[in-house]
Amino acid sequence: MQQVVRLFLFFFFFTTHSIEAQNRYTTFEIEAPQLQTKKKIWVYLPLNYEKSNQKYPVIYMHDAQNLFDKKAAFAGEWNIDETLDSLKAKVIVIGIEHGNEKRLDELTPYTNEKYGGGNSDAYLEFIVKTLKPHVDSTYHTKTNAKNTCIWGSSLGGLVSFYATIKYPDVFGKVGCFSPAFWINKEAIFQKMENTAKFQTKIYMLCGDKEDSGAMVKDMKEMEVLINSKRCECKKLNKTVIIKDGEHNEKLWRNAFAKAYLWLF
Repeated sequence: MQQVVRLFLFFFFFTTHSIEAQNRYTTFEIEAPQLQTKKKIWVYLPLNYEKSNQKYPVIYMHDAQNLFDKKAAFAGEWNIDETLDSLKAKVIVIGIEHGNEKRLDELTPYTNEKYGGGNSDAYLEFIVKTLKPHVDSTYHTKTNAKNTCIWGSSLGGLVSFYATIKYPDVFGKVGCFSPAFWINKEAIFQKMENTAKFQTKIYMLCGDKEDSGAMVKDMKEMEVLINSKRCECKKLNKTVIIKDGEHNEKLWRNAFAKAYLWLF
């Protein structure tokens, strides 16, 4: 039964309709040669962006269909624009639409023997070598790693964590909500074990009712491994377990503001 639930969450949870962005966000399409497709990108710009020459940090987020518009989301949105507006946040958000049936491939670093996947190297190369240069040339951005964050939930949390190991000079901050370490557990833990230094500022979060507690266990194990790579005194990582929290948009939506404020 647990495997059936997992399959639902990871294969169908994020399948959505295509909805044009309105109000506080816009969209554009960009060629993704690494993935042999086009990607639809959702953009949030801070309040009064057009009236300022200020440069802003950037958050790259996965599963863009679920970030801004409940009509585009399968099971609720994150309310990213409303939340950041309420905080008067000085940040740009770049949301990358998932590839529907290709989502598992894009967001998993390694092939799972049962579920497949394992094409996130190409997906991350698209972000780093195609999308980010376009964003930096189009918008007023702070381009260094300290001001570049990658963020996602579930498989998006997994690939975000992996991105910080693969591209430590690009992503200096990461939001890992309910990271699906389980699907590539042995490989992702070995990758971290083999990483000499880990300087990324990281916020990990999940609910205590996710995956019968296995997700909490995996996150705590990863936290120990992270702390073995650097002094805890640097206060670069925070791990949060939400009581009665479940694997859904409500959990991630409610947690976003506090996580943003801690990371930035």
